[in-house]
Amino acid sequence: MNHDSAFGASLQPFMGIPSFMRQPAGRDLSGVDTVILGVPYDSAVSYRSGARFGPRKIRELSLLLWGHNPALDVSPLEHLRLTDYGDVEVIPTSIAQTMGRIASTAAEILASGATLIALGGDHSITLPLLRAHAQRYGPLAVVHLDAHLDTWESEFPGVPYSHGTPFRHALQEGLIRRDAYVQIGIRGPVMARSDYAEARALGAHTITAQAIMEQGIAAVLDEILPHLSGPVYLTLDIDVADPAYAPGTGTPEVGGLTSYQLLQLVRGFRGLDLVGFDLVEVCPPYDCGEITAVLAANLVFEYLSLLALRRSSKAQDNPGVGAGPSRETADPGSR
Repeated sequence: MNHDSAFGASLQPFMGIPSFMRQPAGRDLSGVDTVILGVPYDSAVSYRSGARFGPRKIRELSLLLWGHNPALDVSPLEHLRLTDYGDVEVIPTSIAQTMGRIASTAAEILASGATLIALGGDHSITLPLLRAHAQRYGPLAVVHLDAHLDTWESEFPGVPYSHGTPFRHALQEGLIRRDAYVQIGIRGPVMARSDYAEARALGAHTITAQAIMEQGIAAVLDEILPHLSGPVYLTLDIDVADPAYAPGTGTPEVGGLTSYQLLQLVRGFRGLDLVGFDLVEVCPPYDCGEITAVLAANLVFEYLSLLALRRSSKAQDNPGVGAGPSRETADPGSR
């Protein structure tokens, strides 16, 4: 590796340009396997603003990621050519125009054959991302990690879109397979007793945080994995974590998952046909010691590890077809 480079995951965390894991930044997708895309939009929130700064902060804290994942025994950058595509040019005063830009940018990336990882931003960004992915892959199986249902018809009178409505629209538009939509970690007060029933009527299989605490992660995975065939999209609202582990979020709810439980969950999706991922609602102005952003960056790293394992497995099944070396391979020993 060229140690004079501004990029490279083997540089010290305080050095270099803070692209995600300090990988090359740009919009040339030739030979790229996986793309990081920031979506700094938070005008659809119903409480705390500030998630527009989430992508930048997650990138900054990703510099703490070492190259190897010992839990899954894989070094993602040895199998994936990763690039940071920068951010969607959002329009804070127009959710309609912003969603159009998100969908078109995502479609451009997906057309290259790369897997997209989007950093939000609030949860409204998932709807246009699902539109782009469904256009390419057809109706998707969706795993939705969140404290909230996000299947409301409207949070504000006469306004159809907000961060509390994306999955109602996605289900009604046929972007999500009704037999393959799982919500995990739901908890806290709701607007009405009927909220859970309405989500089920739309097609949601809801697993509450209480159920996770009572049954354990392994039992939850045993329950949901049989439903997750075909292309799977993962969307993760950081408020699925308890505020003790993720205080920097717009709508915190007590009684959530620990950071370790989240790692267990994401690792449990190993082997699925993962085609897309977004991580949303990191709100740096309310973070304490940047622990929310650290957790977010590590969850993206876990997802990258799953992609790398799947790619490695395909390479073993089809010798000569697997990934070549990445642009920059992490070298933990150099730190």
